Amino acid sequence: MENTIKTLPKRAKDKHNENKKFFKKLKKKPPKNLDYVMQELHDNEFEKTECLTCANCCKTTGPLFTNKDIDRIAKHFRQKPQQFINQFLRIDEDNDYVLQTVPCTFLGADNYCSIYEVRPKACREFPHTDRKKFQQISNLTLKNVAMCPAAFNIVEAMKKRIKV
Repeated sequence: MENTIKTLPKRAKDKHNENKKFFKKLKKKPPKNLDYVMQELHDNEFEKTECLTCANCCKTTGPLFTNKDIDRIAKHFRQKPQQFINQFLRIDEDNDYVLQTVPCTFLGADNYCSIYEVRPKACREFPHTDRKKFQQISNLTLKNVAMCPAAFNIVEAMKKRIKV
């Protein structure tokens, strides 16, 4: 897995223009069954991919924290939301709450998340490849294929399966 993670940014960069063209066409004319196809590709990939062997998403980026996330996680820590914000979060250039530091504060050496049961929505949904109206998040997907081997594989399978 380590080698896969190491080579992923270059592989994603090599495929970037091809992926960008594919997503541009997909946005213009998404197939009627796209949500079903994406769910199937996502499920197939995650039958053979174990996130705990990678955790590259947690090591290289931080999720966006919604107010609901903040309230839920603060409650988990028996803190007031503002205490949680002050201790762990900052506001980014898009005016969103994100982690103060990367890798994720809550990631253990064993790649387990110490707040897994209450983790942010962005973490629960990552890499967003089973999301409804998938074609609407192509910019996010282009970023995710450079950090998530599963997302990379899903996009490659998608290009073979869906002719645009």
